[in-house]
Amino acid sequence: MSGILTGFAIIGVVVAAGYVCARLRIGGAGAQEALNRIAFFVAIPALLFTVIADADLHALLSAPLLVQASAAVLAAALFLLVHAVRLHLTASEATVGAVASGYVNANNIGLPLAAYVLGDPTVVVPVILLQLLVLAPITLTLLDAQTSGRVSPRSALWFVLQQPLRNPIILASVAGAVVSGFGWGVPDVVRQPLVILGGAAIPMMLMAFGMSLHGSRPLRAGSSRLAAATSAAVKGVVMPVLAYLLARYAFRLDDDAVLASVLLAGLPTAQNVYNYAARYRRGEVLARDTILVTTLTSPATLLLAAAILG
Repeated sequence: MSGILTGFAIIGVVVAAGYVCARLRIGGAGAQEALNRIAFFVAIPALLFTVIADADLHALLSAPLLVQASAAVLAAALFLLVHAVRLHLTASEATVGAVASGYVNANNIGLPLAAYVLGDPTVVVPVILLQLLVLAPITLTLLDAQTSGRVSPRSALWFVLQQPLRNPIILASVAGAVVSGFGWGVPDVVRQPLVILGGAAIPMMLMAFGMSLHGSRPLRAGSSRLAAATSAAVKGVVMPVLAYLLARYAFRLDDDAVLASVLLAGLPTAQNVYNYAARYRRGEVLARDTILVTTLTSPATLLLAAAILG
């Protein structure tokens, strides 16, 4: 169980550092936006390329991955249903809320969780690949289309199709997948700078998130609070239950795979969601509050799941 607590402690310290920097005005008023932009355009693409280039793409076809994909889609669909009936958000805010309901923190918490609780850090790699190669491109394409104001019925299809070609995160992910798929080697003169740049991605995202907490009131009254509470409930409670039902009864996985599926589904919302929202300036409060609530509540969920199923 110490792996779960260690993962959350690491995140908490870096987020707190970002909050302190904002409170002390280190970096000036534009530090948060600068970190977000550098992470989005430089550090995250470098990280994704190196991770995916070393990954086994055949892992994407595994049954546990199908459990995670199905649970994420169902969780997002449930949020959109609540949005249609009760929340009535804008299209871009609904997209952010739906993604926050199913996009898990597979890196910062998922990796130590898989290593120290499940005993196999590679268990989480397929989820990382799913999110980077499928969920992230879909999310960014939707946000791009919803915020550009340039989509007409005649050009909608072409506009949506060309968005991935202009996004550094998607381009880096696809490039890494090509390298992995063909078994190509990356020269050290190219790889090592990317490794160094990619190492800055997670700290930048976490610090930018911590900066966003300064001067704000998480879960303040209004539609964003209800939307964030809905997204957090779907992510933290409904998605792990969906993963259990799918793993146990739909895919009939063994006990170890069921535990892994539930623990991965119980991870909090990833900081990437806030980074995407901040990039397009849509649903930032919703993303931030959902991440905060799920990060604070998921340790109890993960510990309970591990105790019951472990």
